[in-house]
This record gives sequence, structure tokens and C-alpha cells, in this order.
Amino acid sequence: MKSLIPMVLAAVLFPGLLCAQSGAYNNTPVSKFDIMNYLGKWYEIARFDHSFERGMQNVVAEYSLRDDGKIEVINSGWKDGKFKYAEGKAKQPDKDSDPAHLRVSFFMFFYSDYNILMIDDDYSVALVGSKSPDYLWILSRTPRLNQEVISILLEEAQSRGYDISKLIWVDQKMNL
Repeated sequence: MKSLIPMVLAAVLFPGLLCAQSGAYNNTPVSKFDIMNYLGKWYEIARFDHSFERGMQNVVAEYSLRDDGKIEVINSGWKDGKFKYAEGKAKQPDKDSDPAHLRVSFFMFFYSDYNILMIDDDYSVALVGSKSPDYLWILSRTPRLNQEVISILLEEAQSRGYDISKLIWVDQKMNL
């Protein structure tokens, strides 16, 4: 009976902890977004570490419209002196009520969330997150941003609950 008490307590408390943690960050996409303005080349200024980009520098993402209405995604960069790229696709599940929420796939029919968390009026800088607080990117139309713009993006990310100390600043020297 004594060994059952910790299990019952865990069963009662653990879901509460999960709910408390899930509300710790805000991944809500912006409400005003035009995918046509988003298309084109974006330089990765900073990102959280993750296996599919680990060690990559001079990273660029290019978005273009496909004939089927989806978006072609080509991510490229350099790792260990070798050029690497990945081709994928993206779609907007709800263009009307949630236009800045995309689903991106680099492998068959497996899609991940891609949320535009902040974008400036001229679509020159963007803060992008996912369903998980473990993914965050700062993107720019230019390979370098001034500190004032970086500070605004970092403040937004932090106010949404992201741990900005985890950001990796991407070397863009080859793209200057």
C-alpha cells in the first residue's frame, strides 16, 4: 500500500506540472501575414541547437511558390567545409484565420509546425518558433542585423518565454 501512494501522487501531480510548463511560453503566430511577401531568401542569424542543423554556418532558407500551391523550401549552408542542403515543402493549413502558422516537411508526409512569431512591416526580419519551445530562429533578408533590431527580436522572444541564452549565432561571413 505504501508503494502505491507515490504512484498515485505522481499520477495526480504530473499532469498538473505538464500543464504548468506548457503555458510557460507563447508560440502564437502573428495574425497579419502575407505568404507572398515572405517568399524569397532569408539568412539565418541565430537559432536554437538541433540535430538537423548542428554545426552549420552561412545558413540560408529560400521559399518559393510551387505549382500545387504549396511552398518549396530549400535550406542550405556549410558544415565542415562542405555545402549541404535540404529540400522540403510547406503549407498553410488555415490561410484565412491562421496565416502565419505553417507546416513544414523535409521527409515524406511528416510535417512540423513553423510559426511566424514576429515579422516587421517590410518583411525584412522574422522571429520563428514551433509547437515546441525547443525551436527558435531569427531570420533576416540580409546576412547581418544591427544591434537595435537584434535587441527587439530578443526582447520579443524572451517575453514569449524562450530562453534566449540558448541561441547560437550563425556565422554568415561567406554571405557578406
